[in-house]
Amino acid sequence: MKFCKKYEEYMQTQDEKKLPAVGFKNLKKILKRCRTTDTIVSHRSQSSSSSLLVNQSPDICPHHCPVCDGTFFPSLMKEMSAVVGCFNKRAQKLLDVHLATGFRKYYVWCRGKLQGNHGALIQEGKDLVAYAIINAIALRKILKKYDKIHYSKHGQAFRSQVQSMHMEILQSPWLCELIAFHINLRETSRKAFEGPSLVFNDGKPSLSCELSDTFKIEIDLTCSICLDTVFDSVSLTCGHIFCYMCACKSGSVTIVDGLQAAKSTAKCPLCREAGVYEGALHLDELNILLSRSCPTYWEERLQNERVERIRQAKEHWESQSRAFLGI
Repeated sequence: MKFCKKYEEYMQTQDEKKLPAVGFKNLKKILKRCRTTDTIVSHRSQSSSSSLLVNQSPDICPHHCPVCDGTFFPSLMKEMSAVVGCFNKRAQKLLDVHLATGFRKYYVWCRGKLQGNHGALIQEGKDLVAYAIINAIALRKILKKYDKIHYSKHGQAFRSQVQSMHMEILQSPWLCELIAFHINLRETSRKAFEGPSLVFNDGKPSLSCELSDTFKIEIDLTCSICLDTVFDSVSLTCGHIFCYMCACKSGSVTIVDGLQAAKSTAKCPLCREAGVYEGALHLDELNILLSRSCPTYWEERLQNERVERIRQAKEHWESQSRAFLGI
């Protein structure tokens, strides 16, 4: 079965949720019209001036392709923005329910007892991961088709642009949280689905999830600063994951002030993108998963970091006291 048909059938099963989707069929029609136009132009140029074809670079779309530049990319950008926004919103809502504490947790528990929400919670998480992966595949396939038709690399360039704008759904920290959420539920519920897993290769952990034999996600859980398994993990807005204390050091802030206090010029240690600290997200589900899977390591890091946190807190309040007293 062709992917376009498979994608449409999948989205039809999600009709009740009214999820935004990539207009795969419409985008293919745009490319088909463009291919027809390019073929006509190519035949005319061959008869009139063959030298133009010799000098033309195969990496450049002929005439800058006004059909695609004016319709294809704007449509795809709008659709992907809607897909990523919807995914992030629904994932956050789902995880807020699962991580609820205090009175809110009691309220959610009572509501779940009355409405049978536990099974629905598991299914919603499973559906969201599948939704993210199949839309990521859709984006890659339609851009690959664009480059194939135009003999260009504009599709690759567009994907790089999407990633720099944090609109690549596989970059979303909520996807990492959802995968960890699934594994956590599987440990507490026999009815939770099989699929995502925490894998250790030579002692290095990673989250693994695959939708099909041809598409697999691997999320590395090694902090690139301390080169150890991420502890008290946090994701910067660029999508890279670090230990919270390591991220604070790289952002030149204390753990007391937090990542929100980092300057807008502070850059990610990996991709060197600036302004990625302010919207950083604590990965609570991932922390729960790692603390259960690596209890000895987690306890050691907890003890070591407790000493450092106390030291930084003490220095912070001493400096605040001196400033207040004018010393």
